[in-house]
Amino acid sequence: MKLELWLVILLIVVFVAVSGVAAFFIGVNYRKKIAEAEIGSAEQEAKRILEDAVKNSETKKKEIIVEGKEEIQRFRNDAEKEISERRKEVQRTERRITQKEENLDKKLESFNAKEELIAKKIKSVEDKYAEAEKIKESQLLMLEKISGFTVEQAKTYLLSSLESELVHEKAVKISEYEQRLKEESDDKARNILSAAMQRIASEYVSEATVSVVALPNDEMKGRIIGREGRNIRTIETLTGVDLIIDDTPETITLSCFEPVRREIARVALEKLIFDGRIHPAKIEEMVEKAKKEVEQTIKAEGERAVMEVGVNGIHPELIKLLGKLRYRTSYGQNVLNHSVEVAYLSGIIASELGLDPTIPKRAGLLHDIGKALDHEFEGTHIQLGIEVAKKYKESEAVIHAIHAHHGDVEAKTLAAFIVQAADAISAARPGARRENLENYIKRLEKLEAVASSFEGVERCFAIQAGREIRIMVKPEIIKDDNMVVLAREICKKIESDLEYPGQVKVNIIRESRAIDYAK
Repeated sequence: MKLELWLVILLIVVFVAVSGVAAFFIGVNYRKKIAEAEIGSAEQEAKRILEDAVKNSETKKKEIIVEGKEEIQRFRNDAEKEISERRKEVQRTERRITQKEENLDKKLESFNAKEELIAKKIKSVEDKYAEAEKIKESQLLMLEKISGFTVEQAKTYLLSSLESELVHEKAVKISEYEQRLKEESDDKARNILSAAMQRIASEYVSEATVSVVALPNDEMKGRIIGREGRNIRTIETLTGVDLIIDDTPETITLSCFEPVRREIARVALEKLIFDGRIHPAKIEEMVEKAKKEVEQTIKAEGERAVMEVGVNGIHPELIKLLGKLRYRTSYGQNVLNHSVEVAYLSGIIASELGLDPTIPKRAGLLHDIGKALDHEFEGTHIQLGIEVAKKYKESEAVIHAIHAHHGDVEAKTLAAFIVQAADAISAARPGARRENLENYIKRLEKLEAVASSFEGVERCFAIQAGREIRIMVKPEIIKDDNMVVLAREICKKIESDLEYPGQVKVNIIRESRAIDYAK
């Protein structure tokens, strides 16, 4: 039974194996047929693509050949055209060269003809020159016989006479150059001064020789006067200032021509009023405090001025004197502000002239230093300024500028001239200084009197603080042509007869009117 089973199993295995081998061979044959079919179709497709490519390449080849032929033809046409143009240009150039050669031949012929003519003229000139030399020799001999001079003697005589004539010509030329130089110098000076004045624009406040102290009430006046006037006497004795107590409500006036003492009195009085305790001992204490405070202010003001101007190395005592000028006025103009302005102007003018501004600025700042001492010592502010400048070792240039700034001595240095000009500019600014009313009115009256003294003047008016005078003339006497002459004569008369700051404008007005009435 087992044997049969094994045989069955073996048969089955054999059958399966035979079936598998058969199936394998069948599959391989099938795949071979499919592959052969695919290879055949691929070969046909490749043949077709190759045939199409051959056809396209033949077509492309023909197109490229056609395009190449067309390009060659275009290049040939362009080349022929360019060659034709160049041939024409060469022909034109040949024609121009031919014309130039012809012109050169003509010019050469003309040059040869002129050369022959010039040679003939040179020969003629040489003959005439020889003849002139002979005539000159004969004339010289004749002149020597007639004049009795040899050639050398005649030369000497002519040179001496020519030299005298040249001396006159030289003097005339020098005079002309001097006049021209003066005009140019005047113009340049005006430009420099106007530039300096425009760069320094100062404001002015007129200051007086009195100070006013405000009081909280009128009862304070009695306390300041004190019992039997002992308080006011103590204040006046200690400060050297006059206290004016009148009916003016709630004010006391301090009067003194020494500005530092007046300032000390003002500060002391304000301290006493603020403190409220007013008696001789307290007055002495407050006056001492006021003196120290004013001294500190004086020192600070002097240092401020020196730093503001930019001047170095000034002695401390001179700085204190500069600070005292803070309380000094001249015709209502604060002297310290004036000195600072003169220093600025001097520096600007020196710079415009191309000079070192150090000495002019220093001299400008110190030029009025004597005014800090003229209330304490005898002498003019110039003399006192020279002495104090020498005392504190200022340079000769600065001392000379101080000495010459009002024309007491002739200015010999550029710094002195510059300080003179700057001082005049600062003092002459409108509003810088004031005169008393009497002198002011007299000056205006004199100005009008000078204008009225001329024939044909009908009326005249001094205006703008005496800086302009308007003159009405009679039209029947003064004609238009005479107005310029009259204005010049009035200016000369004003310059010779009057003293005035700045300049005076003379404005002449002539008017003719005709009036009638229609009836």
